Amino acid sequence: MKLTAEQVVEVLRAAGESTRLRLLALLAAEELSVLELCRILDQSQPRVSRHLKLLAEAGLVERFPDGAWVFYRLAAKSPGRFLVEQALDLIDDADVIVRADADRLAAVRAERSTDAQAYFARNAARWNEIRSLYVDEDEVEAAILRAAGEGPFDEMVDLGAGAGRMLTLLGKRASNALGLDLSQQMLNIARDEVAKAGLARCELRHGDIFRTGLPGGCADLVTVHQVLHYLSDPASAVAEAARLVTPGGLLLIADFAPHDHEFLREVHQHRRLGFDDVEIVTWLQASGLALESNIALPPATGEGLTVKIWTARRPLRVAAERTAA
Repeated sequence: MKLTAEQVVEVLRAAGESTRLRLLALLAAEELSVLELCRILDQSQPRVSRHLKLLAEAGLVERFPDGAWVFYRLAAKSPGRFLVEQALDLIDDADVIVRADADRLAAVRAERSTDAQAYFARNAARWNEIRSLYVDEDEVEAAILRAAGEGPFDEMVDLGAGAGRMLTLLGKRASNALGLDLSQQMLNIARDEVAKAGLARCELRHGDIFRTGLPGGCADLVTVHQVLHYLSDPASAVAEAARLVTPGGLLLIADFAPHDHEFLREVHQHRRLGFDDVEIVTWLQASGLALESNIALPPATGEGLTVKIWTARRPLRVAAERTAA
């Protein structure tokens, strides 16, 4: 998208101040809270917030609340983003101020990683209790890898990324990967796991599975792994996931088959006790996708949970028909 001369001036004016340029450099690395930015820049919250407000008004950053915190990230669709990236590329890697900011960002990441792993350790029993009810996790992941295919994929989107397992499992098959989750705590865990996996082109972002804000047809692989059973409106989540799938692209859903383990609702906040094939396939077809595979992994014990993996593809003919029209 082209800019008018006046719009270019506005972008340059917004970015053309040392603190604001430093903010853009930090947010180019990852989304950060106002408090984290204050700590890294060693500036007061009113001062940092004022700069962020100017950047947001220029359309260069996006603001989103998460409980009592407020986070910022580079605006994904901003027509001025190219100019920002060009300006950041001009900064010498040896710049003392920018290097100091990067060092403080690394310290924030290390502290966040420690907190995230402590959280994961405190809650490990919760996930282990559920995992004990179904077949070994390695078998599930092997089935997911087969169902997704070798790729390579241009763009992968993982909705409800959680601890980032789908990203670390499939991310190396994608040129770019994006994970969305509403929980900042889980995003912190995912960031740590993605970093350990060496996935440099993988972004973690606060996002709502019902309203991702992503453009339609933006990904050739979309995954929704063990998320639907927590949701009040899983049909809408499937519709939004399907909307992101490009013609020829794949949507992969992994969840449980119907079961009667009521304690999962009472103790682990599962809203739905599994999904049958008719329900999932109906949602997929209503979204314009064609079922490609339907895999069932029986539980390790007779009273356990059956894991289901459904894949569906958006037909290529849709693109041809739209072009002809």
